[in-house]
Amino acid sequence: MRLGYFTMPVHPMHRNWAETLKEDREAIILADKLGFHDAFMGEHLTDACENITNSMMFQASLISNTRQIKLATGTANLSHMHPVLIAVQAAMFDHMAEGRFILGVSPGALTTDAEALGNLELDRNKMFAEAIDVILAIWERDPPYDIDFPDNRYKVSTARTMTLDLGVGIMGKPYQKPRPEIVGTVVAPFSPGVVLMGKRDFHPLSANFLLSCHLKSHWQNYCKGKAEAGAEAKVADWRVARAIFVGDDDKIAARYGRDDEKSPYRFYYEQMRRKMIRGKRLYVFKAYKDQTDEEITLDFVMDHCVIHGSVNRVVDQILALREEIGDFGELVYAGMDWVDPALNRRSMQLMAEEVMPRVNAAIGKSAAAA
Repeated sequence: MRLGYFTMPVHPMHRNWAETLKEDREAIILADKLGFHDAFMGEHLTDACENITNSMMFQASLISNTRQIKLATGTANLSHMHPVLIAVQAAMFDHMAEGRFILGVSPGALTTDAEALGNLELDRNKMFAEAIDVILAIWERDPPYDIDFPDNRYKVSTARTMTLDLGVGIMGKPYQKPRPEIVGTVVAPFSPGVVLMGKRDFHPLSANFLLSCHLKSHWQNYCKGKAEAGAEAKVADWRVARAIFVGDDDKIAARYGRDDEKSPYRFYYEQMRRKMIRGKRLYVFKAYKDQTDEEITLDFVMDHCVIHGSVNRVVDQILALREEIGDFGELVYAGMDWVDPALNRRSMQLMAEEVMPRVNAAIGKSAAAA
């Protein structure tokens, strides 16, 4: 099982923007040194707490400061800009990173982003699907492209103005062949979008603010999509994100990972809970469909969404998660605000150097005995 990193990120509004940008960069540089497989960075235009406005720009700043980790948009919100821009900028990033690039995509869920862009009344899921078709076509075709799909608002051609012997009218293709890995973050239980991911060979990343009891539904829908495409689903392609804090002892872990009022984990999940209430999406935190909103307290969310403890306790919880939902290819560690930088760094170090080796040893032992 691989170890990945995902951060939205979520910082308190009072913090200096320049400082949080440095902190977010430091976290990914540390993840690279510790051997994390990949790092996803989120983006929003109009959120003072989730203050990365362009994940591709942010990740590009890390290419020369990292050596092995794959840098991923987490996600590029495809309703925010024309697909030509995404296609050529992602292709350029892929060359700059020499293949250490993953294109994470989503429609863009934040309504204030949509309002600011004038897209509030539009079907952003449809815009997302249309944009994906165009991005892939640009990467697959040669000029003049002549992309004109039925019921797709984006029409792309350079036929009228191209001069190919001067290089004019040509859009660059990615470094990776035939294209970079494309990953979609999945939030909703039983999401039908995961079926479409399977059909198109995009890979799912199950969000860390979904209860574990619903995670299996993502894999089932992904398998369904792959089967409909005549292909077999690969466990390695499924990423599962969890909020995890590893401490040197259980008391430190319980305090920083859950109980302290200044815990970044409490701050994060109170932010997520209130935003889900605002967006009428509190169902992501519910254990069953008819559970009342009043039951979804911060303590309920913390109990169900945060793994914390000393190394052995965290190992046991991860193995229990795998027993509950089945095998998956990558455990994605969710990054938080660094209230205590030393504790955050230590948690990442213990996760990479102690927890994952023990988890993988236990998986290997179980497989050998089967």
